[in-house]
Amino acid sequence: MLFDMDGVLIDSTPAVARVWHKWAVAHGFNPEIVVKMAHGRPSRETILELLPDADVDAEDLEVERREIEDLDGMVLLPGARELLNSLPAERWTIVTSATRALAEVRLKAAGLPLPKKLVTATDIQRGKPDPEPYEKAAAALGFPGSECIVIEDAPAGIHSGKAAGARVVAFQTTMERRELEDAQPDWIVGDCRDLSAQNGAGRLILHIRV
Repeated sequence: MLFDMDGVLIDSTPAVARVWHKWAVAHGFNPEIVVKMAHGRPSRETILELLPDADVDAEDLEVERREIEDLDGMVLLPGARELLNSLPAERWTIVTSATRALAEVRLKAAGLPLPKKLVTATDIQRGKPDPEPYEKAAAALGFPGSECIVIEDAPAGIHSGKAAGARVVAFQTTMERRELEDAQPDWIVGDCRDLSAQNGAGRLILHIRV
């Protein structure tokens, strides 16, 4: 099982919105549009799309600094801890568009352990919706993408998981259902409380309440 982090395990949406709202205003962009663009993607890709002639590295570092400092309201989403506790440690990991430094800070703030095979924006060349993040995570766990379940909340992540050959469960924690449906996940549910896992005889069975 390959979990996105923000909006799937951790409620960081208010912090993400605050940081990108300020960034958008400072650069003369529509904050609502920028916040939606930024969700589920590496920061530098959003910056490059909006400010192709800017110092992307410097802008990216500034956004990361602001996000690391803004941990207000950073909590686990309902059911996240219970679901992760039911999974064998070697059968799941987190695949996030946050940098490694930011991911570690957020996981610590939310009280979640740092998985050994964590894949972040720091570890890849091409971010979601490219399949690279989920392909790398699946390989790190020793499975082909076709034998993995991706848990996502954003269209970019859904596309990434599907392109990696995985089946995708989409959570209605961040986006409207219509936006999720357009990305064509295999299932749409509320959150982690709609999933339960059964492990035995070398098999991991996921129950999905739709």
